Amino acid sequence: MIGRILRTAIGLPVITLGVLVAATVIGISGDGPFADRVLRAWCRLVLFCAGARVVAEVVPLDPGKSYVFVSNHTSNMDVPAIVPSAPSSVRFVAKNQLRKIPLFGWGAERMGHVFIDRRDPHGAAKAISARLEKGLGGVGLFFFAEGTRSTTDEMLPFKKGAAVAALTSGLDCVPIGVAGARNVLRPKGFPLFGPGTIAVVFGQPIPIAGHELEDRDRLVAEQRAAVEQCVKRARELLQAASGRS
Repeated sequence: MIGRILRTAIGLPVITLGVLVAATVIGISGDGPFADRVLRAWCRLVLFCAGARVVAEVVPLDPGKSYVFVSNHTSNMDVPAIVPSAPSSVRFVAKNQLRKIPLFGWGAERMGHVFIDRRDPHGAAKAISARLEKGLGGVGLFFFAEGTRSTTDEMLPFKKGAAVAALTSGLDCVPIGVAGARNVLRPKGFPLFGPGTIAVVFGQPIPIAGHELEDRDRLVAEQRAAVEQCVKRARELLQAASGRS
């Protein structure tokens, strides 16, 4: 416990400074490859400060295509683990409260991330549609489909936003499974870093062909089933990593 407290006491100020620097640089530079490199560098800094090691399994994707990425959500360490492992650049659909964080919200908006009010489904849909209308240019649109962090091994019900975004844009869906992040940083309560391994698995894309907007519940079910398989595989990677250590 003392080790976790010391790591957190040292790591959090470093991460906070990193947020301010990264958000400022991204805000000035705007959307583009340089902003992507800065974001990935900040994520690696967070992982280093937390003492987290990432093992990833990634399927090859068409570099010329955009995708809707759909993941489970277990901890605030999910994002730092996913971003550097992702086979393409991603833009997150996140809760509106994050926009209010000084510099962070400005930098994130400049980079093209989307903020939504979960209490206003119509407004959220408009914000996502507006982002899609601007074009993604090969980057992916990322959703934590549960909407919030799950505190147990059971996934929460999936929201429909990722399915609707995929159906209205015609983009295939890429499922993501994360395991182990909850051991590095608890999903709720006071944050304390605990060194550990995080496994991230990117699954095979779910083709959008043959799906209609009126049939979105079927796509939601397919997304959930695919994410569950990725989570299962991520847990296998964790177990294998534990056996080697």
